Amino acid sequence: MNHAARIGVIGAGWWAVVNHIPALKSLADCEIVAVNRLGASELAEIQKTFGIARGFEDYREMLAEVAMDAVVISSPHPLHFEHASAALAKNCHVLVEKPMTTDAKDARELVARAAAAKREIVIPYGWNFKPWTEDARRLATRVGRIEHIVLQMANALDDLFAGKPMKETEGAMFRPPASTWADPKGAGGFGWGQLVHPLGLLFRIVEIEPQAVFALTGKSPAGVDYYDAAVLRFEGGATASISGAATLPKGRPVQIDLRIFGSEGMLLLDIERERLELRRRDGDDESVALNPGDGAYACDEPLRVLVDICLGRKATNSAPGLVGQRAVEVLDAMYRSAASGRMENV
Repeated sequence: MNHAARIGVIGAGWWAVVNHIPALKSLADCEIVAVNRLGASELAEIQKTFGIARGFEDYREMLAEVAMDAVVISSPHPLHFEHASAALAKNCHVLVEKPMTTDAKDARELVARAAAAKREIVIPYGWNFKPWTEDARRLATRVGRIEHIVLQMANALDDLFAGKPMKETEGAMFRPPASTWADPKGAGGFGWGQLVHPLGLLFRIVEIEPQAVFALTGKSPAGVDYYDAAVLRFEGGATASISGAATLPKGRPVQIDLRIFGSEGMLLLDIERERLELRRRDGDDESVALNPGDGAYACDEPLRVLVDICLGRKATNSAPGLVGQRAVEVLDAMYRSAASGRMENV
């Protein structure tokens, strides 16, 4: 394939404008051939700012009229399935923002549609694309049979999930809308918005299937989850404790702490303190040296992988559809359990 990768963008809001579009524009071997969002004036501003010739308020028209190799989907969470399905039907690869969908059935259906179309789903779980994630995958094979997992995440987004303007987005072309992040009826809350990240990382590091979830949540002033506390059971009998919190004080680094306990040892990954260690029962321990800054989120790498896939190059997709599916399965069951007060099957 000799031409540059032809990329379309569906749902060009805050994050697409801050990250996806600039990252794609920085790559010499791709072209943003079309962009979609609601609002004629906002759409025109994006086209003018980034030099994108074709703009559409109706994504269906965009897919019908413009030839594309891939579509970047950064629309509100509940629309991901609809938009990704339409792009796959046009034989496009898709990069779908997390959560991949907000329904486990839809997640499984989307993975099946991509397989049938022989197209790739890339989910921009930034930490999955860090080199040390492959080291963690290798070390995880040395813990033996997985018996228990502890996974915790916290960050400083209490304003976002309270329905207030996010402090870090002051001065941006667009700001995250409360209708996406803080609406109890629109898949708002810390689980869909943030806990999905470490779950995506977990399901990249280990091959394990969630089976059932029991959960409690603590609510923000907007009525979505600030806090998530869940216990999981996996196929094969392993258990897990999952925790999320949106109220870390501003200016502090994101906390993600993953501990995998197995029959032969345990794996520790601490993104805040930037350490990755294997501790084995036989004493054959191993540490991976991480440098200051290695725990930072990888914003550009998923887009680079998408372009490489479009151009037929060898590329490692560290966040494929199955990883996104399993994260959605956990969250879907978590929210159902918090509502029902019962353990819910995936």
